[in-house]
Amino acid sequence: MKAFKLENEPKISTGFKTPDHYFDDLSAKVLQQINEDKKEVKVIPFYKRKKVLSILAAAVIIMALMIPIVNNYNATSKELDEDTLETYLAYQSNLNQYDLIQNLDAKDIQKLNKNVAIEDETLEDILSSTPNIEHLISE
Repeated sequence: MKAFKLENEPKISTGFKTPDHYFDDLSAKVLQQINEDKKEVKVIPFYKRKKVLSILAAAVIIMALMIPIVNNYNATSKELDEDTLETYLAYQSNLNQYDLIQNLDAKDIQKLNKNVAIEDETLEDILSSTPNIEHLISE
């Protein structure tokens, strides 16, 4: 790789130039623009500022007090956990499988369609311990 020496390379001009006699009358132009731009400053009385600050402080305090209430409201879940629901359904004597099927939607039915792997020994034990096999087969 070729060594690069900054001092030996040709210089490139920046392309920026100041107009002739620019700095001679610059201060006079700036002072003239300042005098033209001077406008009357709007003064806000302290009692009005105090009112705005007190309203702002009250709003901040109200918001600070609302944060725990909002968090508590959002944290309470309206959904039941599976164990509670299963216990409730197990102790309902007037609930049958047809009532459950009527309340299922397409998403729930697709979840039920998943194949459940049952071993042959487990299936034989269930069928041998059940006295009314014909009733289960007919359903």
